[in-house]
Amino acid sequence: MVVHREESEESLNQLFRALADGTRRDILARSITETPSVSELAAHYEMSFAAVQKHVAVLERAGLVRKRAKGREQLVSADRVRLRRASALLDFYESVWRRRVAQLDDVLLPKED
Repeated sequence: MVVHREESEESLNQLFRALADGTRRDILARSITETPSVSELAAHYEMSFAAVQKHVAVLERAGLVRKRAKGREQLVSADRVRLRRASALLDFYESVWRRRVAQLDDVLLPKED
């Protein structure tokens, strides 16, 4: 597998695993627009506080969010640098895909004279 120059294969795997779950994508979206505590996040989901903590931990390991203590609460915020890198990576994969589709078009579509 070709790995994007700035990312190790394990780092890419963590990123895509983190983004593969709808709850984690929602937590990430909330942490982009605000800085909720894990308790505030847990109030939005029909799952245990511990389950939400685990989702946040997956996002944190992928580098998509950071936690910081404020008193007894853990605040969650998106890591904008990592999000930009993830966006650039997805743009890279899209460009590869578009080139391949264009190559298929060249082979499959008849040329007009």
